[in-house]
Amino acid sequence: MQKKLNKVAKDTNLFLIKFLKEQKKTDLINPIKYSLFPGGKKIRSKLLVDVGKIFNVKYKYLIRIGAAVECIHAYSLIHDDLPCMDNDNLRRGKLSTHKKFGESTAILAGNSLLTLAFEILSENNFKINDHLKVKLIKSISQCSGHAGIAGGQFSDLSFEKKKIPLKKIIEMQFKKTGKLFSFCCMAPLIIVKKNIYLKKFEKIGLDIGLLFQIADDLIDFKGNTKKVGKKTRKDLKKGKATLIRILGHKNTIKYGNKIKLSIFKRLNFFGNKSKNLKDTINYILERSK
Repeated sequence: MQKKLNKVAKDTNLFLIKFLKEQKKTDLINPIKYSLFPGGKKIRSKLLVDVGKIFNVKYKYLIRIGAAVECIHAYSLIHDDLPCMDNDNLRRGKLSTHKKFGESTAILAGNSLLTLAFEILSENNFKINDHLKVKLIKSISQCSGHAGIAGGQFSDLSFEKKKIPLKKIIEMQFKKTGKLFSFCCMAPLIIVKKNIYLKKFEKIGLDIGLLFQIADDLIDFKGNTKKVGKKTRKDLKKGKATLIRILGHKNTIKYGNKIKLSIFKRLNFFGNKSKNLKDTINYILERSK
C-alpha cells in the first residue's frame, strides 16, 4: 500500500513541479511551492487513481486532476491555519505558510493555488473533450466554494463551543472534508462518461471524506505533535464540534468502522477491481491507530 501511495505522491509532485516551472516567475511562486512541497500523503490523488482503475481511466489524466485537487487542498490548509481561522503555527512538520511568509502573502498564495487548479484542468494539453473539462471544473468549483470546503470551514468556526447535534456535525464534515473526496471519486467517471454511477460514487466519496475526518479527529485527540507534524489536542481546547465530543472516543472508532463496512458493501459490486480503493480506505482509518 505504501509503495503505491508513494508512487502517486511522486508522480503528482513531478507534475506540479513541471507545471510551476512553466509559470511566470512571480513573488508568490516561493510561498506557493512552500505550501505544496513536499506535501502530504496525497491520499486524494490516490483515491482518483483507485477509482480510475475500476473504470480504466488513463493514469496521466488522473495525475493531472490529482495535481489540481492538491492545489485546492493546499489553498484550504493555508487559509485554515490563519490566525483569524484555526490559528495553527505548524503544518506537515514545518511552519505554517503565514508564519513563514506573513499573513497577507499566505492569503494571496492560497488564492493563487485555487486559481491554478482551474488552470491545470483547462489547459489545451489536457486532451479530453472541452465539455468534459467544463464539467470537471464546475464540479471541483462546487466542492471548493460555499457549498463545500469554504462553507464547511465557516460552520466549523461558528460551531465552536456550542452544543451542535450529530446531524449538523456530519453535514459540516461532509462539506469541509467530504466534498473534495467526493470530487475525487466522481472525476474518473466524468471523464469516461459513466454517469450511471455518478451518484453512487458521490456518496462513497462523501463517506470516505467523513472517515478521513474521523481519523483526523482521533489523531488530534490522542496523537503526538512531533509524529503528526502539527499541534494536537487543539480541538478539545477550542471546543470544536467533532464526533468525539458527541459520541466519545470509543464510539467514534465504532462509528468509523461502521462507515467503512458500508462503503465496502457498496464496492463489492465491482469485485477485485475495487481492491486498491478498499486498501486506501483501510489505510485512511488505520492512520488513527
